[in-house]
Amino acid sequence: MPITRKHDVAFILNDQPELAAELGCDGVHIGQDDTPYAEARRLMGNDAIVGVTCHNSRHLALEAAEAGANYVAFGAFFDTDTKTPKSRAGRDLLTWWSEVTEVSCVAIGGITPENCSPLIAAGADFLAASASVWAHPKGPDAAVQAFNNACA
Repeated sequence: MPITRKHDVAFILNDQPELAAELGCDGVHIGQDDTPYAEARRLMGNDAIVGVTCHNSRHLALEAAEAGANYVAFGAFFDTDTKTPKSRAGRDLLTWWSEVTEVSCVAIGGITPENCSPLIAAGADFLAASASVWAHPKGPDAAVQAFNNACA
């Protein structure tokens, strides 16, 4: 299912499909310990984006894609202080995924403008960044510009 959005930038709420549906978010991202995919899809509807954390598991990713997830997320790729990673993923996982499926994938975990280029080259369709944006010394606008420059 292709990723669609209502706005120029999709608003994806983390972990809470009921709240995402209530607020009219473009989508929701769920982890393995959150609401199961089928329930999240039911709550969000067929037109919403539903993404699933798959850590470093090919099996979990294939299950999510088969169930209809719009994207899968792999990580952590780098050290991160945002949250304690449950796994480490290698760039080969992104390459494999991009070769075996058309479902989008997101790279997450310690991603910065300085280290994101190899992930994009390996096959990441999207990057998830938190601390590198919100804690950027020149502010979030400068961080986003730095990511744009790195991805150009």
